Amino acid sequence: MLTSLQNAKVKEWKKLHKRKYRNQMGMFIVEGFHLVEEVLNSDWEIIELIIRDGTDFTIPEGLPSVLVSDTVFRAIAETETPQGIAAVVKQKDHTYNPARLTLMLDAVQDPGNVGTLIRTADAAGFDQVVLGTGTVDAYNDKVIRATQGSIFHIPVSTGDLNEFVQQSIEAGIEIWASALQDAVPFQQLESPSNAALIVGNEGQGIKEKLLEKADKRVYIPIYGQAESLNVGIAGAVLMYHLRG
Repeated sequence: MLTSLQNAKVKEWKKLHKRKYRNQMGMFIVEGFHLVEEVLNSDWEIIELIIRDGTDFTIPEGLPSVLVSDTVFRAIAETETPQGIAAVVKQKDHTYNPARLTLMLDAVQDPGNVGTLIRTADAAGFDQVVLGTGTVDAYNDKVIRATQGSIFHIPVSTGDLNEFVQQSIEAGIEIWASALQDAVPFQQLESPSNAALIVGNEGQGIKEKLLEKADKRVYIPIYGQAESLNVGIAGAVLMYHLRG
């Protein structure tokens, strides 16, 4: 059982909470019974399980695991009340390909919003999610928790949205952008058979260069006194409309 915070493996696990080291090592950590079960039931590769001493968990045969003390587990955990189970998982390199339904995020920075959007895209039956430049890392701890396991169900790729939008246009996919200026209420439009939906930064919205490429600029009418909708909520409304 590992009990020392100075152990090399423990130090490596702690580094995985930083984007720089996650990318260098090609790994990330998921924590808690639900997320560990989700990754176990997926085709993602688990490097090893981390189990706190005394935690009741059946280890799948042949899967490497490390038993650690409560002190060590709390040092590597990101939750306030750790459940005593975590997994080190190998990252996947998903490649963007034009598809029937794609969600694109332009510089969405809040981890909770990004995780919620990935989860909703999964629920709405979208084919993939693309994280544009400036968007928070898909393997951020808070993003993963907010996805509630959907990160393991739907391809999530990262890159330059300008390139991906152009590829989509060339493939005959209609581009929808969530915007306020020169936009129409989404209810007035029929859902196209193939679409890519772009949602933007919480404060600045979608970059003008991307807006110029959009076939449709749409907005969600506000009937009460709220100034606006959270990007996670707005994205959900538009995704389900596009789903038809």
